[in-house]
Amino acid sequence: MKKIITTTQAPAPIGPYNQAVLSGNTLYTSGQIALDPKTGALVLDDISTETKQVMENMKAVLAAADMTFENVIKSSIFISDMNNFGAINSVYAEYFIEATAPARETVEVANLPKFVNVEISMIAVK
Repeated sequence: MKKIITTTQAPAPIGPYNQAVLSGNTLYTSGQIALDPKTGALVLDDISTETKQVMENMKAVLAAADMTFENVIKSSIFISDMNNFGAINSVYAEYFIEATAPARETVEVANLPKFVNVEISMIAVK
């Protein structure tokens, strides 16, 4: 059975999708970008601040499903410029314990929604 997960603590979807879907014990999140959930404004001060907002949005989505970053088994990171990888990775690392960090891929893409610099999605299991 599929359960839709939503929270006002993360940005509302900007298209025909949900923040996350729980199927059994597995949570599939939609990609999060650096939208401030309170104002709807993009947080693009610098790549570290942008990545932090993405991770805080993801933290809120996980919490809405009664999960944390410890439950994450797979992350997908999409970035517009591989030169930002180091800064993105530094912020991302603050949210995980390295020994139990999830599997992950990082892919450079031509464009992302609203022309942001980073988008992250995750799969988590209870």
